[in-house]
Order: sequence, then structure tokens, then C-alpha cells
Amino acid sequence: MITECPVPRAETERVLLGHGAGGRLTAELLEHTVLPAFGGQEGPLEDASLLPGSGRLVMSTDGFVVSPLFFPGGDIGSLAVHGTVNDLAMRGAEPVALSVALIVEEGLELGQLEAVLRSLGKAAQEAGVPVVTGDTKVVGRGAADKVFITTTGVGKLLPGLAVSAANARPGDAVLLSGPIGLHGTAVLSTREGLGFEADIASDTRPLHRLVAALAPLGDRLHVLRDPTRGGLAAALNEVARDSAVAVGIDERAVPVPEPVAAACDILGLDPLHVANEGCMVVFVAPDAADAALAALRSLPEGSGAVRIGEVLPADGHPGSVVMRTVVGAQRIVDMPLGEQLPRIC
Repeated sequence: MITECPVPRAETERVLLGHGAGGRLTAELLEHTVLPAFGGQEGPLEDASLLPGSGRLVMSTDGFVVSPLFFPGGDIGSLAVHGTVNDLAMRGAEPVALSVALIVEEGLELGQLEAVLRSLGKAAQEAGVPVVTGDTKVVGRGAADKVFITTTGVGKLLPGLAVSAANARPGDAVLLSGPIGLHGTAVLSTREGLGFEADIASDTRPLHRLVAALAPLGDRLHVLRDPTRGGLAAALNEVARDSAVAVGIDERAVPVPEPVAAACDILGLDPLHVANEGCMVVFVAPDAADAALAALRSLPEGSGAVRIGEVLPADGHPGSVVMRTVVGAQRIVDMPLGEQLPRIC
């Protein structure tokens, strides 16, 4: 049975699964608990950050706690590479190197661990990003769930790019590089034995080559975001909030594969809230929209790129996302509250 996590009854009562979902509960945890411990945060929270005093070096880190370890289209090993490579790419950086840390539960079959690591190594090699350092720890039975992976990546900013979640401007075209909902529904179906995995495979893949293809747009490329935890709804709401703009999208333009739509309908899920691992949202100046779409479609991972909306005029409602529905009405696309699909990335 799939249920959303409950809303906390009181502040600081307990940590919930939803605090790690990338929605409003995550934002509250960061704002009230995590960031104050580190002296606060100025500016938007990005997928990766410039290293102080480094010039153009960018760094990102991410933890992966996927269940099950293997799912149609991928596994925790390849996902750990793709997720960190993509976080670097969303800041306009070319990935240079990775660090990998493993937390392994006692009792895990060595064959499973070897399969995960082979996949991780293959994904890193195919992305052209070497694993240069790491760490391995083993914990007792029940102290983890088979294996957790933390990857840290370092990259170099591509010349001419200065993308940020705070850079969206009125009139910008909003593009999507491919269909949504594949990763979350593939993982959930495999975990719960729902039977959709025959028709749905995760979209997990690296996106840095797509970003390199967009780099000639220079300062006309404003925002890059991969809609992972919290899905497209969370990604668009984060940009709307950090840029203080209103974003409008057309439901008919958002590509939701039929098997994903069917699975979400049966499970009571909103495809806009389902995690993705192989597509990105692009905000570009309106006169660069056609060039950006052509650049995205020039590569296999962007062959399904479409325009899904625009940044609304400045007299709109800043911080909001509005969707024009298939029947011509409008509805607000809210930031997800908590965890629809736990343990998917």
C-alpha cells in the first residue's frame, strides 16, 4: 500500500522519511536544522557549489540509498555516478573526478556488491569521469540496508556559463529534455512487485554532454535543473522561488509516457511529483529557445526535448507555478510536501 508520509505534529518532533523527499519538509529541515549549524546559506541552494578561492572549480556530493539495489534500466551503482555527474552539470560544469564512499551491511552477498561496483565503474568510464579516491565501511546487520553509496564530484565550469536557480527571467522559455516519471515508477514497481517494470525502465543517465551542447548559448542559458526528488513540480517551484518569478507550463506539452501515466493513475500519484534521473529542465532567453531545442535533440539523451512553458510576466505571482490543463483551466502546481516514493535515489 502506497501512502504519503504524515505531517509532523510539532516542530522538531521527529525526522520523517518526507524530510528527505526534496519537498517542503526537506526545505524546512534545511532551513531550521541543517544550514544554521554551518553558519547559514546566502543565495539559492544549488545542486553544486563553487569551491571558495578556486576560480572555476565546482563541487557536489550526494548519498544514494536506493531499494532495491537493481531495477529496470539501472542500479544503485550507475545511479550514484549519474546523480553526481548531473548535479555538477546543472551548474554548467564539466565533471573531472569522483570520490566514492561505501557503507556496506554485514551479510551482503559479495556477488551483489561486485555487481554494484562493476556497474559503478562502467558508468564512470562511459561518462569519462574517473573515480580517484574513496572509502569503505562495514556495519552490523540491520544497521544499514545492504549498501549505501556517497559520491562526491569535482568539475570545471564551462566557459561562458553562469547558470543558477536564481537566474530565470520573465519571458524565458522553459524546456524539458525528455519524458518524466520513468525512474520513480520503475523503482517502485520493482520494489513492490506491481508488474509495471515490464513496460517502464529508469531513465538514469549522465546529462553533462547535453549541457556541453548548450554551452554555445552563453549568457542566454539561464537555469538548469534535474527534477530528481520531488519531480518536475519540485524543480519548477525551486526555480520560481529562487528567481522570484512565476512559471507557467502546459499540461499537454509535458511528456508523460503512457505506462507511467497508467501506473500513476492506479497508485494515486501525480507524475509531476515522481522522481527522474535522466532529464533536465532548461530556462533560456526566448530568442534562444529554438537553438536550445536543436542542441538538445542533437544527442540521444535529448531526442525527446520539448518546450513546456515560459516564465510569466513580472506582474504575476512570484514564486508560483501555474499549469494550463488539458481542458483549458489553470491549477497551481504546489511543491510536494513529503515522500510519495521513499528510497528511490
